[in-house]
Amino acid sequence: MDIALAVAAIGIGLAVLAWGADRFVTGAAATARDLGVSPLLVGITIVALGTSAPEIVVSALASLKGNGGLAVGNALGSNIANIGLVLGGTALFRPMSIQSTTLTRELPILMAVTLITVGLLSNHDLNRWDGVVLVVLLVLFLAWLIYSGLKQHSDDKMETEYQAEIPNDMPLKRSMLWLVIGLVLVLVGAKVLVEGAVFLAKAAGISDLVIGLTIIALGTSLPELATSLTSAVKGEHDIAVGNIIGSNIFNLVAVLAIPALVDPETYPTAVLYRDGLTMLGFTLLLVIFTFRPTQAANINRWEGLIFFLGYLSYLGYLAFS
Repeated sequence: MDIALAVAAIGIGLAVLAWGADRFVTGAAATARDLGVSPLLVGITIVALGTSAPEIVVSALASLKGNGGLAVGNALGSNIANIGLVLGGTALFRPMSIQSTTLTRELPILMAVTLITVGLLSNHDLNRWDGVVLVVLLVLFLAWLIYSGLKQHSDDKMETEYQAEIPNDMPLKRSMLWLVIGLVLVLVGAKVLVEGAVFLAKAAGISDLVIGLTIIALGTSLPELATSLTSAVKGEHDIAVGNIIGSNIFNLVAVLAIPALVDPETYPTAVLYRDGLTMLGFTLLLVIFTFRPTQAANINRWEGLIFFLGYLSYLGYLAFS
């Protein structure tokens, strides 16, 4: 494989991965709805987990190949891209207001999980005990999501938005078929993407960590970008923001747990001081911007601009460092 072929593999892998993730989410959501699961529960679990499927599969394949740096970069870089690029760019395009009570409870969870993750990275490695901690957090978060989704939320704005978005005219057989096709496409796209990215990193003399933080993170954030932009255009702001919050939590407790369990290793100090603290800073800004004690939470264009410029600055720092 030469560099041109590696670049082509990355492009094809990203395209297949993004479309496969979209089909997977559609099929999974429709299947759950056909089986009688409430729209809110489908949205805050299956949709959020489904948009993180590219990160999960890419990290698993990279870790199994011994490229734990790519997996870690993918997890941290995706969280930074989700807030800086996806949420910032969406808010620049259309300011968003948050009315869902479920989201206001998820934000502190995201902040807590981010703080714990940075704490785990403070000794500059990810070991299997760190992986166990993250898996425990994943189980607790899933339990909380299911509990929240099963409760009656007739007054929750996000319930209405998901009710309108989840396909209700798709037969069970067809939705299950899309579920399987989407999963296969995600697996194939991820494999092609990882192969191309690993070769490119070695050929260009770039660490797999930086490839994961940039190209892979941007690519695996495409499902979140598509979902948030589409939801914002439709005025479904709670879905747009909730998609980012849920995906970022899954990226830490599910995606980052994989390299810790499969390919534990020591990482450069930059993983903590550059990438971990940048992720923490973006998350803290998200909490500050959406905290409105006397009015509905919102993310306006100025705040979106801060996110967007912050992300461009982070990419610039990566490029020149």
